[in-house]
Amino acid sequence: MKTALGRVGCIVRSAAVALAVCWGWFIPAHAQTPHVVVLVLDGMINPATAEFFSRGLAQAQAQGASLVVLELDTPGGLDTSMRAMIKDILNSTVPVATWVGPTGARAASAGTYILYASHIAAMSPASNLGAATPIAIGTQPPDPGGQSPAPGRSGGVSGPVDTLHEKAVNDAAAFLRSLAQLRGRNAEFAERAVRQAHSMSAQEALRAGVIDLIANDVDDLLRKLDGRQIAFGASKVRLALAGAEVQTVRPDWRIGVLAVLSNPTVALVLMMLGVYGLFIEVVHPGAALPGVAGGICLLLALYALHLLPVNWAGVGLILLGAALMIAEVFLPTFGVVGVGGIVALVVGGMMLINGDAGAAAIPFPFLAGVAAVSAAIIFGFGSFAVRARRRPVVSGREGLVGAGGVVTWVDEEGAWAQVQGASWRVRSREALAAGTAVRVEKVDGLTLEVSAAGQPRS
Repeated sequence: MKTALGRVGCIVRSAAVALAVCWGWFIPAHAQTPHVVVLVLDGMINPATAEFFSRGLAQAQAQGASLVVLELDTPGGLDTSMRAMIKDILNSTVPVATWVGPTGARAASAGTYILYASHIAAMSPASNLGAATPIAIGTQPPDPGGQSPAPGRSGGVSGPVDTLHEKAVNDAAAFLRSLAQLRGRNAEFAERAVRQAHSMSAQEALRAGVIDLIANDVDDLLRKLDGRQIAFGASKVRLALAGAEVQTVRPDWRIGVLAVLSNPTVALVLMMLGVYGLFIEVVHPGAALPGVAGGICLLLALYALHLLPVNWAGVGLILLGAALMIAEVFLPTFGVVGVGGIVALVVGGMMLINGDAGAAAIPFPFLAGVAAVSAAIIFGFGSFAVRARRRPVVSGREGLVGAGGVVTWVDEEGAWAQVQGASWRVRSREALAAGTAVRVEKVDGLTLEVSAAGQPRS
């Protein structure tokens, strides 16, 4: 009996040891499964996309991801948002690979800076990058031949404006050059991309040492990166991505709404709709809907301006222009104030965005259209309201003055007349008889002072 029990115990102990060994092999293999987060950015670089990237990168770091892939297709965007994204990449505790894709995508302007800043730069076939010259509102880009314009001779642009543009170009060139030196990439192309707006295809960029590789899709990118050693901080890191679990994150509806609101054109439209709504509510009290809608649009516009690098002098000019156009409706200035309001509105729209706006600049034809529509709406509703206020009153006590009636009863206590369907006590300097036509000259309490029709009181 003891021998049998001993054998059973031996079998149990052997099984436990085998289970422990298998469990030990399984747990590390499962725990070491690489995790890759793919953040998809398609469109302009703006505060909404910068927030999306920052949150996605922070979440990937918290999850212990092995790699973050930024799938990028952008025409450029705002300098402030681009620099915020680059700071996140430079301070990331997880390697960031920027892949310009899918096929046919581009990383123009701000996208070039982000590509240079990433630990790994990759592109898809038939994609391109470059054209990284900062474009400020009211200035012109440098000559394509690479010659800097002489001060005060850039197509009519003054010397101080040229100086400001040159400072912006020099700052952008130094920034992109520093990123190229940090990542060991082609600094010569970085200089030409900023100063001469040069661009490159994916194959040209690979040959020139601007990017690290070309990949058809994210899966192809991970296969080519598996086992690759990259510089990460002060050390080297070898990427182990075989069998990686890939999590793709796209902007949700909230980021989509923020992206729409952070468009300067939308912000301007919301601001003008807010002004229209409040103006209509003022000239037509009690309408309610224009006032409520206008207030909501104005608050959304203020939030949008909070997201953008705005010039508040431009905002002030836009509001001043709207106020002048409204004042034109009530002042006999023969259009002078209204024209001034239109000019202020257009100039304010041109000044609305600060610094390097690039693709975010508000087109001049759009500003002209907004000014024309604003003038039409304000003059139309304003003129209608003024005409309505100048019409004679046709109801109430004021409406009785000038109304006609007929005397219906005369006795020792006075006379009564039918006026506007009601019986009123009346008095007059002339003698009144039943059936006499009278006209109301004045309302005194509940008594009407009248005169015989055709004989107004002197």
